[in-house]
Amino acid sequence: MVRLLTKAPSADSEFYKMVVFAQAYSIKLTTLLHMWFFLTCYTTCGYHTIDERRFPDFSYISKTGDFTEMLDCVIISHFHLDHCGALPFFTEMCGYDGNIYMTHPTKAICPILLEDYRKISVDRKGERNFFTSQNIKDCMKKVIAVNLHQTIHVDDELEICAYYAGHVLGAAMFYIRVGEESLVYTGDYNMTPDRHLGSAWIDKVRPDVLITESTYATTIRDSKRSRERDFLKKVHDCVADGGNVIIPVFALGRAQELCILIETYWERMDLKVPIYFSAGLTEKANHFYRLFINWTNEKIKSTFVHRNMFDFKHIKSWDRSYIDNPGPMVVFATPGMLHSGTSLELFKKWAPNPKNMVIMPGYCVAGTVGSKVLAGEKKIQIDAFTSVEVNLQVKNLSFSAHADAKGIMQLIRQCEAKNVVLVHGEKSSMGFLKSRIMSEFGIPCFDPANGTTVSIETSHVIPIEMSASLLKQHLIRQTESTDPVNEGMTSASSPEESSDDSSESFKPKTPSTVRPKDKVLIQGVLVMDDGKPIRLEDADEALEKIGMAKHKVRFEVRKAYNATALRLAVEEADHYQSLDTQGASNDGDVKMDQPPAEDFYKDWDADAFALDLVYVALQRAIGGHIAISRENEGGAIVVRSVKIRAPTDKDDFEKGGILVGWDYQDEDLATRILSIVTLALTTSR
Repeated sequence: MVRLLTKAPSADSEFYKMVVFAQAYSIKLTTLLHMWFFLTCYTTCGYHTIDERRFPDFSYISKTGDFTEMLDCVIISHFHLDHCGALPFFTEMCGYDGNIYMTHPTKAICPILLEDYRKISVDRKGERNFFTSQNIKDCMKKVIAVNLHQTIHVDDELEICAYYAGHVLGAAMFYIRVGEESLVYTGDYNMTPDRHLGSAWIDKVRPDVLITESTYATTIRDSKRSRERDFLKKVHDCVADGGNVIIPVFALGRAQELCILIETYWERMDLKVPIYFSAGLTEKANHFYRLFINWTNEKIKSTFVHRNMFDFKHIKSWDRSYIDNPGPMVVFATPGMLHSGTSLELFKKWAPNPKNMVIMPGYCVAGTVGSKVLAGEKKIQIDAFTSVEVNLQVKNLSFSAHADAKGIMQLIRQCEAKNVVLVHGEKSSMGFLKSRIMSEFGIPCFDPANGTTVSIETSHVIPIEMSASLLKQHLIRQTESTDPVNEGMTSASSPEESSDDSSESFKPKTPSTVRPKDKVLIQGVLVMDDGKPIRLEDADEALEKIGMAKHKVRFEVRKAYNATALRLAVEEADHYQSLDTQGASNDGDVKMDQPPAEDFYKDWDADAFALDLVYVALQRAIGGHIAISRENEGGAIVVRSVKIRAPTDKDDFEKGGILVGWDYQDEDLATRILSIVTLALTTSR
């Protein structure tokens, strides 16, 4: 059993302190601290097929047995017994009395398969401590049936929604949401449509955690058409040679898929070889598919009024007396993994004859007879007293309704999951898929063993309100300018129109617009009042309310430059300017003047010259969009709160650099100016 826990903040973390502080003021935060989900390696309430661990160890949920208090609900994805076989045991014998959710087809079919499972386990095998027929009836009375895309509010915080999963009639994936955190549990699903069901589909719900099956984690299936042709050819060749064909299947799902396929082929080829279906569900299956026709694919829905594709002409119900009949036959026998029932009985009878054939159309759990057959074992120990010589032909044609590796990747991409947990698969295959998911999507992926806890960190969203005045000021500051790289700076027609950064001429007349999904940085004060939502306000507005004086926070950095390189560049510029101003002589020869006197640069101030360079660079880069001024001739440069100056004796800085300082609210502007200063002071010929 795997327990998933979205990691709560530690008691000494800042986030935890914020939550506690907010709760002290009765503020409801739409955030989830704990989300618990319980499932076996296959499902919540499934049964184990191959050993004494028949039902899940529910003590992982509660050591004291108070399951109703621990769980908000139980969700059954579909009617296969490895997903629902322990449900009556959990509710009627373990005492769970809470909500149970499943789709309408699942609710209709579940009790039939549960009763069949009970008969085999109790009446035939004599098992004890098992649920009764009355337990099944009492359990199903507690089930709440849901429709696809119907949002169910389990309580004030928890909501669930079912999505079409393909796989078998009524199978659903479930989207689970608590506050701002969400999870998708896929159950079994198929991303490829077949002859009677459509493909799985889910919205782009972007769950924090996706729990997906990984039965075929390393398999990419070939064309469905080629598999169907191969299947029909193998069956035909075997019966034409006088052999018997056993096809182990589950009673509902792949059985109907393959029956439709072989029925059509027998009709087209006018074959007379008998076909049998071993489970007593043929008539009931017709009833279920007729009742829930909207769960099938478009072709069946469109032709159902004129012809029921599940009224089979060539397929008859199986009787145990037919096992010794002469002549070839084809038998669809349950269960699908050859671990019990008619399929195992037929296999033991027909396995020694090389003319016979077994076609395994789906997945087999490790340890079952089916898995040993697929592994190529020639002598299989059925139980302590029975072993079988395997001489018949063994074919593995994957008609399983599980998603293959490509389908699993497709679902992750479709719902845009943030974390992935792999279940319902073999460890080695899951490890391979895990590495592929992490490399392709760049998201965490987990493949936990039974009985382990997985801690997954998720982001927590705290909704807050914003004052209208702060939003208006921000939109004004974000007004679009003619230079797209200078977003966030106010605009003006020219720098000469104003001499300071507070000039009205530099304020735009209309604010810009922000699209709904734009990510913008807004600076303000977070205010928490008793009984009111968290609110982001303008600093001046908030300080005025509480009567507190405003404090300014300024930052200042030193931008170093190479004074020697700067001086050499100036001297070189003066030299070439001298050549240019002297002109040429009448005969075209250039007259070379003497270089400047040695004391020309005696009193040269590198910092002052650097400031001049920066001033010119700023005027060229942003002068058309924002006011740039000098405090005095050759002195500090001022752009809003950004001040660029030379260091003084009081500054604890070494010579050879200039200082750039700014108020915290002009950080975006300062970042732009710092890049301009850096370029201006990097001189080269």
